[in-house]
Amino acid sequence: MKLEDLGYNESHEKFRIENKLEDFEIARVTAEHKERYVVRTAAGECDAEITGNLRFTAKSREEFPAVGDWVALIRADAGFGIIHSVFPRFSVLSRQAVGKFAERQIIAANVDCAFVVQAVDRDFNINRIERYLTICYEAKVDPVIVLTKTDLVDTGQRDEIVDSIRTRIKNVPVIAVSNETSEGIAVLRELITSGRTYCLLGSSGVGKSTLINNLSGRTVMETGSISASTNKGRHVTSHRELTILENGGILIDNPGMREIGIADASTGLETTFDIIFSVAEDCKYADCTHVRESGCAVIEAVEQGDIDRSTYENYLKMQREKEHFDLTVSEKRKKEKAFGKMVKNFKNDIKKVDSKHNNKRS
Repeated sequence: MKLEDLGYNESHEKFRIENKLEDFEIARVTAEHKERYVVRTAAGECDAEITGNLRFTAKSREEFPAVGDWVALIRADAGFGIIHSVFPRFSVLSRQAVGKFAERQIIAANVDCAFVVQAVDRDFNINRIERYLTICYEAKVDPVIVLTKTDLVDTGQRDEIVDSIRTRIKNVPVIAVSNETSEGIAVLRELITSGRTYCLLGSSGVGKSTLINNLSGRTVMETGSISASTNKGRHVTSHRELTILENGGILIDNPGMREIGIADASTGLETTFDIIFSVAEDCKYADCTHVRESGCAVIEAVEQGDIDRSTYENYLKMQREKEHFDLTVSEKRKKEKAFGKMVKNFKNDIKKVDSKHNNKRS
């Protein structure tokens, strides 16, 4: 296998040469297991870990390698490598880290297109689709909406769901598929081209692993069933993993995500809710929050039915999440700055004490 088969291109080669990485082996991260990685080189796969220097100089977890990253490594032995550096990313899909203060979690790196997967038979939710679209647009990743398990509803129900999406979400392809009957699989497969990287986004139990198997034409992912007691999907995929399809496409699977927290997503929100931002240009106040102000063109458009009320309410909720994330990041930076200043003052005080002590001795 050549590096180009993994998506390697001229910009990667330029970075390698400019940063004098000729003596390193170049690899792409295909899986991550709690800071231990599986990487694929032109020679094959091996396990790897990052250097201590990379670990301790990283300002945040985001600077660690992620699935989809290109890295430079040195082989410690035939089956193990040490990662020394991470190549610049051209796209990063991320969300607010669950349960962590002011941190982002990288979903996948260097992705060209994301398949936003939802099943039509259970917790179908357009609000959730808009969340996925927001993180896609923020990362400058092209989204495609994929509706699975269409064999479990009749044609009328399927068409009604597709129409409801297209009415509310414009300019995003919607493809209805069935992993059981293979309906729509060929259409989806035609979108996948050699050398480009695709990522599956969706909750547990929507059929992402089965979809990968169908797109691959072989069993590459373990699949599971829906829990009879909760009607929710079991977590079959426990980690992010990159797979090479038979047609040369590169596909990244992800564990099911129950929470899609919005982080720093100004561009993503503006693109997802472009109708709101367009109408907002006619608001009376430049800093209008579109909540209760008089002269708000957005509120007026909602009341007149020109903007879907569910879209409007989902926008407000996600905007509040973004503002909260921005605030927590600002607070974290202030605390880090104050702590750094305290440490610096402490070191200066120690130096003064040592200096006085030395002067007395002399």
